[in-house]
Amino acid sequence: MLKNYLKIALKVLLRRKFFTFISLFGVSFTLVVLMVLAAFLDHIFGPLAPEKKIDRTLGVFTVRIESPDRSSSRTSMAGYEFLDRYVRPMTTPEKVALFTRPLTANSYQNGQKTPLFLKRTDGVFWEILEFEFLEGQAFTRDDDKNANFVAVINEATRQKFFGSASALGKTIEADGQNFRVIGVVKNVPIFRLTPFADVWVPLGTAKGKPSDELTGDCFAMLLAKNRSDLDKIKEEFQAQLAQVEFSDPKQFNTIISAAETFFESIARGFFSNDRSAGNYAVHLLTLLIFLMVLFMLLPTVNLVNINISRIMERASEIGIRKAFGASSWTLVGQFVVENVLLTLIGGVIGFVLAYLVLQILTNSGLIQYAEFHLNYRIFFYGLALAVFFGVFSGVYPAWKMSRLHPVAALRGRSL
Repeated sequence: MLKNYLKIALKVLLRRKFFTFISLFGVSFTLVVLMVLAAFLDHIFGPLAPEKKIDRTLGVFTVRIESPDRSSSRTSMAGYEFLDRYVRPMTTPEKVALFTRPLTANSYQNGQKTPLFLKRTDGVFWEILEFEFLEGQAFTRDDDKNANFVAVINEATRQKFFGSASALGKTIEADGQNFRVIGVVKNVPIFRLTPFADVWVPLGTAKGKPSDELTGDCFAMLLAKNRSDLDKIKEEFQAQLAQVEFSDPKQFNTIISAAETFFESIARGFFSNDRSAGNYAVHLLTLLIFLMVLFMLLPTVNLVNINISRIMERASEIGIRKAFGASSWTLVGQFVVENVLLTLIGGVIGFVLAYLVLQILTNSGLIQYAEFHLNYRIFFYGLALAVFFGVFSGVYPAWKMSRLHPVAALRGRSL
């Protein structure tokens, strides 16, 4: 019987090509948008290399200091001295790493200026993150402590400066300093704020002494032993903030910050400037889910209307089949198979189109070092929702029409 249903479904879909096209477009376009959006979110927040431990990693991304009367404030990244004095000694995290934001640095070779993103890190940075090394190795805590002028570069930088040859042992200039290359890693997308750079060098090689300001251009990364320790780390961090000493309490005497995931940091910045209160990550996640469901409802309503029109046009066919003994469940089953087949075809088209769109984005170079991949989990969730809505949009009108008396159906009565 299923085989006959499929044959009938194919003939029906081919008979009304315009309606079929509209339905396929709605399903496939919806899945393409969901897949591309999921790929972007995975690129930013997902547990991808080198941030494979992101599920148990927190960061200190911003610091806000305020005056006694709250009339003036300053919000920025953290200062090195603040992180080194109050965050690095924390005992709850398994490891604490300090690093700067990616700074633009010029490099000169054969008279040509090449801009690079330079990041200064400590040795623990390489113990937490899992970079894929193409050659060589990372620098260590001792390299940072001893201010050794060594560097790790990414694959793109090796290609620019040394071509296909090995870069190990060669010298690269960055920010007016010469570094010996000891490692080469795969490119990291610019979306990954924590690991991204073209060149990584030890913090100890920074020019001049670190500022004693509470704000600056540094971040901290805190690795928990297990996920259950994340809340404990947040509590200890807040306790550390209470110990902060201000150089001029009359100017600033309050510090606000948080140990949080990158997603939580984005959510707090999206909803509020308060960096210490409110579960804004839940708010942002709820908003994203709501928008996704709302977006899925648009093609569903379209599909319902098309199915109602298509089923009403087949009133005579339903009447003839009922006159020859077809049961209501048989008729409903046929329409359900038609809708599911239509949705699955749209799903296949959407999958192929999403793959092509992501490949085009990857090869375009519009987003530095981005390599977008299909999120199969999101695809199957989206396809399952599309199938559900496809079945839902066909069952009700089909059931109503199948309940009509054969004579009434043959006369073309509507629902």
